[in-house]
Amino acid sequence: MADNYVAELHFGAPKIDEEAFVAPTAVVVGAVTLGARSSIWYGAVARADEEAIVIGPDSNVQDGCSLHSDPGFPLTIGRGVTVGHRVVLHGAQIDDDVLVGMGSVVMNGARIGSGSIVAAGAVVTPNTTVPPRSVVAGIPAAVVREATDDDLAHIRGNAESYTVRLPAARKVRPVIRRPLPPAGTFFDDGMP
Repeated sequence: MADNYVAELHFGAPKIDEEAFVAPTAVVVGAVTLGARSSIWYGAVARADEEAIVIGPDSNVQDGCSLHSDPGFPLTIGRGVTVGHRVVLHGAQIDDDVLVGMGSVVMNGARIGSGSIVAAGAVVTPNTTVPPRSVVAGIPAAVVREATDDDLAHIRGNAESYTVRLPAARKVRPVIRRPLPPAGTFFDDGMP
């Protein structure tokens, strides 16, 4: 398994809390700050080459996410936020205790209020403000209902589930069941 890639760019260098976790194959470049117990998982990219990216404590950025900022549009992720698999966050503000559902997109200048849920596949268009404790869905995303106390408990439980798995994640080591054949090797069926 490849190592993660953490690098300085012209705009700045990453600041990673000692309790944070960057998975193998994740990429963190430029002015990215990771708070205590925050995590960036496999195949995710956080690239802060135009403005800062700040990921608050106890937040998780799951596999395959793309995080970026633009001039005048830093990306800020608050405390206890879950950024689901394959999410794109671009120059937005995500307040505390938010769940950004899998495959959704949040664009420049958007703000997601505390205690909110962005449904899977939603697209939050530029400069949209989602009020606190809202559930948004659709393309473009619109408020479909108010977030309940049960929703807030789910949001917090999801974030906590990633925080508690960090000790085990730090112990992951590559396992190769068998060596790969040399390039150009042919098998019995004639296929490489």
